Amino acid sequence: MTFVKESFGPKGPPRLKKIMSKILLTGATGFLGQHIQRELMAAGHQVRALSRSEQADALLASQGAEPVRAELTDADSLTKAANGVDAIFHTAADTNTWRVNNASQTRTNVGGIQNLIAAAKTNGVKRILHTSSVSAYSHLAHGVLREDLPQRGGESWINYERTKFLAEKAVRESGLDFIIFQPSHILGPGDKQNWSRLIRLIDQNKLPGAPPGSGAFADVREIAKAQVRAFEAGKYGETYLLGGQHASFLDLIKQVGIKLDRKTPKKPIPAFALRLFAQMKYGVSLITREAPDITPESAMFTIHDLQVDSGKAKRELAYIETDLDTLLNDTIGWLRSEKMIG
Repeated sequence: MTFVKESFGPKGPPRLKKIMSKILLTGATGFLGQHIQRELMAAGHQVRALSRSEQADALLASQGAEPVRAELTDADSLTKAANGVDAIFHTAADTNTWRVNNASQTRTNVGGIQNLIAAAKTNGVKRILHTSSVSAYSHLAHGVLREDLPQRGGESWINYERTKFLAEKAVRESGLDFIIFQPSHILGPGDKQNWSRLIRLIDQNKLPGAPPGSGAFADVREIAKAQVRAFEAGKYGETYLLGGQHASFLDLIKQVGIKLDRKTPKKPIPAFALRLFAQMKYGVSLITREAPDITPESAMFTIHDLQVDSGKAKRELAYIETDLDTLLNDTIGWLRSEKMIG
């Protein structure tokens, strides 16, 4: 987006007129991507959205976006998709935690951003806004996360953390104007696969137990708004942590149980027991070749205590941390409206 002077005759002073941009958006049908698309279009920008199916084509077109068939692992398709756009918003990612799929995840998360950067350079696109994750710091980082802390994702045994770290490194070294966003745990309307799975298990009285860790729970709507504000303000070369209210997973589960009138665990599963159970599940998966519902990697995420300082985003992007009670009410209300819970 750029600004130009607009004249109003000899008596009127010139003012700045906003020139809207054409955006290439990856992950547009995903949880966060759909909210970013909505915010971009509400601000008047045109959105060209990556699609991988006829169903996605129809959905994106019905929302006013321009669907384009492309894959993160197909460099040629990305080069064609980036032709004629002013900036790239990258939200797509492989969140796999089953190490059998690590090679594929690396091709998507690291190779994908490298392909996007190449496509941008081929087409003269100078700006990229990259959605990363707090995972770039890794579970090896302790205390409250701030942007000036060393990122340890490159040291991690968890492939997802390594790929988020390496993708950020590629963006920073690209020579493009970049903004990097690092959300924590994301909640909100539109969640079909993330924390909504936990809510559905509680609703069905199928939750096996509460993990012992804690997290910072962020509002997907506020993350999307902050990204569009950063783009329009031209905050290039910056990184922003986007966190939320801190709570233990046990407290989160208790709050959901109260709202759904369901019984929930009174104590968390001990960390050592959760690790052992996850290792057993992984061993079985090697025999069945079916992804387990818990892996040693995903267990580590729920054992870890995650706290995030969103102060920089609050100051510079007017980022808002929605209180957890409101965020859960809105998420549960949407799940009910979609008949995903009773």
